[in-house]
Amino acid sequence: MQRYCNSLTEYKRLATLEVKVGDLIIGNNHPIRIQTMTTTDTMDTAGTVAQAIRCIEAGAELVRITAPSKKEAENLLAIKNELRQKGYNTPLVADIHFTPNAAEIAARIVEKVRINPGNYVDKKKFEQLEYTDSEYLEEIDRIRERFTPLVKICQEHGTAMRIGTNHGSLSDRIMSRYGDTPMGMVESAMEFLRIAEDLQYRNIVLSMKASNPQVMVQAYRLLVHTMQQELGHCYPLHLGVTEAGDGEDGRIKSAIGIGTLLEDGIGDTIRVSLTEDPEFELPVCKDIVKRYTNRNDQTKILPVTNITYSPFEYTRRSTTATENIGEKQVPVVVADFSGRTTLQLSDLAGIGYNYDEPSDKWNIGDAAADYIYTGNTLPSFALPGTLRVLMNAESWNSLADKQLAVPLFEADNYAPTTASLNFVKVNCLQLEQPGVQSLLDTLADSQVSSKTVIVAEATGDLAMAAVRRLFILLEEKHISSPVIIHSISNWPSIDEHLIHHAIEAGALLLDGFGDGIWLTNTPVINDIATLNNIAFGILQATRTRISKTEYISCPSCGRTLFDLQETTARIRAVTHHLKGVKIAIMGCIVNGPGEMADADFGYVGSGVGKITLYKGKEIVKRGLNSDVAVDELINLIRDNGMWVEKA
Repeated sequence: MQRYCNSLTEYKRLATLEVKVGDLIIGNNHPIRIQTMTTTDTMDTAGTVAQAIRCIEAGAELVRITAPSKKEAENLLAIKNELRQKGYNTPLVADIHFTPNAAEIAARIVEKVRINPGNYVDKKKFEQLEYTDSEYLEEIDRIRERFTPLVKICQEHGTAMRIGTNHGSLSDRIMSRYGDTPMGMVESAMEFLRIAEDLQYRNIVLSMKASNPQVMVQAYRLLVHTMQQELGHCYPLHLGVTEAGDGEDGRIKSAIGIGTLLEDGIGDTIRVSLTEDPEFELPVCKDIVKRYTNRNDQTKILPVTNITYSPFEYTRRSTTATENIGEKQVPVVVADFSGRTTLQLSDLAGIGYNYDEPSDKWNIGDAAADYIYTGNTLPSFALPGTLRVLMNAESWNSLADKQLAVPLFEADNYAPTTASLNFVKVNCLQLEQPGVQSLLDTLADSQVSSKTVIVAEATGDLAMAAVRRLFILLEEKHISSPVIIHSISNWPSIDEHLIHHAIEAGALLLDGFGDGIWLTNTPVINDIATLNNIAFGILQATRTRISKTEYISCPSCGRTLFDLQETTARIRAVTHHLKGVKIAIMGCIVNGPGEMADADFGYVGSGVGKITLYKGKEIVKRGLNSDVAVDELINLIRDNGMWVEKA
C-alpha cells in the first residue's frame, strides 16, 4: 500500500527534519508556522518595513520579500536593519526567481532564501524538447555547478532555504520528460535536493504550489512518498495554493488545498496567498492552523488495511445513478432550512431561486441548490421543478402525497420504501455499530442501493477521516450507492465555518469521494445564502461542479506592475457572468505565463502600465496600455466564442 502519511484514521504529524530559520524552528513536531509576503517595492525601504511590521503584528512568524535582482537583494540589508532597530526580530525570507546572483547576495543577509527550481538555472521558453539520457545528465551537472555556490553560502551563514516548485513554471527539461504533472513537480525539487544532500546541507524546506488544489495536494503527497522511499527521511513542508484569488473564493481554495494535507499531518508552515493586503492573509492562516493545535481526540476509527484508491491521481468513485445523484452527474447541493419554522417564497432567493410574482415564474441561477432539508415541515407553496424537499422519515410517512418530499432515515431504522429515492443518515464515528453494519448488509442488495443515497456525517477532530473511512468501507463491500457529504460546523464565526466546511468537504471531493454536499452550522443559523455560496465555492475549487467564472489571481508582490486588487475587481465586474471561463490576472511576467497555464485567458503585467494578453500559453497581444487592456481582454474572449452577454 502506497503511504503518504502516518495514518488515515488518526491525527499524527509527519516526522520531518528540523530546520532553523533565525531563532525560529520549523518541522520536527514544532508548531505549524504562519507566514506571508510583502507587496511593496523592495527598493521602498520605509514602505516595506511598515508593511512587514503590520504583518508581524497580525501574527506572521516569517515575512518574505521579493528580490528579483541584485539591487533588491542588497537593499534587504537596509530593511532588515531597520526592522531590528525597531525591535522586530522576525526572520526574513528572500524570494528569488531567475537570478542566482541575487540569491547569493540575499543568503548573506536574511535568514532564509526561496528559490524556484523551475527557473533558478533554466529560462523557460515553452519549447517541446527531447533529451537523451546523457543530455539530461549534462543538464543536471549544469544545475549542480550553478546551485552549489548558493548552498555553500547558506552553510557558511547558517541560512535556511526553501526549494519551492511552482506547477506553472516547470522547466522545459522537466516538461519534456514528465509533463505538466505532480511527478514533474516532485522531480523538479528532487534534482536540487539531491545536490544539497550530496553537499550535506539539510536546512531546507520544500513546497509544491499550484493554483489547482487537486494538483497541489497530489504533488505534496507524492513528494512525501518519494522522500520516504529515496532518502529515508522527510524535509519540512511549506503549504500553499498559489494564485488563490481574493475574497471568499480565495479563502475556500486555500483552505481546501492546505487543510486536506494538514488533516493527514502533512505540513509545517503555511501561507495563504490572497489578492489582498498581506496582513489580511494572517487571520485565515490562524483559522486553519488552530484546527490542528493541541489535538487530543481519542476517538477510534475502524483501521484501514488497504487503500482502495490512489492518493496520487484523481478518479471519481464509481456509483449508481439514483435519480439526479451519482454516476457522472455533478454533485448536488442540499440547503439546510431546518432552523426555519416557516418558509416564504423570498427565502429561496438565497439558494438561487428568485420568484417573479407578476409572471408567476421562477428565475433560477447557476448556483441553485438541488434539495432543501426542512426537518419535519413541508413548504406551503409549490416549489420550482428543479428543487426537491428532504424531510425526516417519520414526518414523510405521515404525508398524504409522498411525492411532495424525499424521506431521510436514520441508519438503524432504514426500511427501503416504494419511493424511487431514499436518503439514509450514517454517523461515520459509529461504523462498527450494529445499526450501521445492518444498513451496509442491506445496501449489498443492488436493487436497494440503486434507490438509496447515503448521507455521511461526523463531528469532532477526526470527522473528515471518519467519513473517508466510510467511503473506503463502501468500496471494500462493493456498495455503489451515491453519498452526500454532510459537513457540520460547531465553530463560533462565519469565517471559521467557511474554513471548516472547505476542509471537511473539499478534502473528500479532491479524492473523488462525494456525489453532493450538505453544509450545516450548529446551532442552525439563518444565513442560508452564505452557506449556499460556500457550498458552490467548494465544488468550484475542487473542479467538481463549475457554476461561475474562475479567477486565478496572484497575491501581488514587489514585482507587480499594476494595481492588482483594483484591476482584479474591474475584470471581475465585467466577466463574472462567464460560467466556466478561467481568467488569470497576474502582476508580472515572473509567475504569469507559468501559473496561468491552467487558464483560458491571461492578463499579465509586462512593464510599467503595460499588459500582455494570453490565450492559454500563447501571447495574443503584447504591450497594451493598461487603460485599454480590459476592453481588449473582453474582445479576446469574444473572438474565441466564449463571451455571452449578461442576462
